[in-house]
Amino acid sequence: MPARRLWIAGLLIVAAIGFLVYKGLGNSLVYFRTVNQAVAMRAQLGTTAFRLEGDVVPGTVKSVPGGVHFDVSAGGDTVSVVDHGQPPQMFAAGIPVVLEGHFQSGTGGFVSNQILVKHSSSYIAAHPGRVKGDPTAA
Repeated sequence: MPARRLWIAGLLIVAAIGFLVYKGLGNSLVYFRTVNQAVAMRAQLGTTAFRLEGDVVPGTVKSVPGGVHFDVSAGGDTVSVVDHGQPPQMFAAGIPVVLEGHFQSGTGGFVSNQILVKHSSSYIAAHPGRVKGDPTAA
């Protein structure tokens, strides 16, 4: 009888841990879509959170109270974005970005709560003394 209670208690603990891991991973998953994929799936995505990847369209970046407004494009499609917060220091027109947020119901625009600037190795050419992979090199 005591062994049976231990097995039941052990199963309950394993089930509880499994449930917590499942819920934790489920809430932290944010799906990644390019602009053209997101536009094609707009009805399916609704207002669920996902990551949107595209290039900032030159001439569209405008500061607004509490954030920035701009357009991103990829694959021939363009989406209007409003970000509430301070964009990263390297944020500029013409660069690739990844945005976390969702489509706004009604307007179809994208509401972002985080801008991630995609880095490329091309900035090393502007700093000839830098060695790839060495952030301390001048």
